[in-house]
Amino acid sequence: MRRLLGCVALGVLVAGLVACGPPRKSVFPPSVSIQEMALRPDGQWHLTVRIQNNSYGEMDFKSLDGELKVADLIPVRLHSRFDLDIPAFAADVLQIDLLPTPEMSAALKATASKGSAGSLAYSVTGTANAKPEQEDKPRDFDFHGNDWLSPVPGIPNTWR
Repeated sequence: MRRLLGCVALGVLVAGLVACGPPRKSVFPPSVSIQEMALRPDGQWHLTVRIQNNSYGEMDFKSLDGELKVADLIPVRLHSRFDLDIPAFAADVLQIDLLPTPEMSAALKATASKGSAGSLAYSVTGTANAKPEQEDKPRDFDFHGNDWLSPVPGIPNTWR
């Protein structure tokens, strides 16, 4: 009986000490999407990429490494190194320039010819390297998203 009470007291003490620590904030993968895309005169695409932090704590984002696929065409690499501290449930943007394939450029021109009624499907997939605020080391988070690019009325060579 005495031994049982000692074990119970030890268990209560350990549970009490564990409860004294700071609460862990849940960490979830970010959402990545294209906020805006501008066609440059040299044929490059200037992307404004939006990173949405879906976690309960701040995350320090360091890089994106993935691919952009337009329609059902061959994807191109989407890569950038940067330093963005994004608060919980907030978003920030970064700029990435990339050279599309000729097929991607042709699909974009076909969309532009339809005016504001045109749209072009795209998907982004890959990993975002980030360090959650309560962790010591950064880690990779998978992201994948699908959306549409449509010409912006009144702003030539720009899609959102």
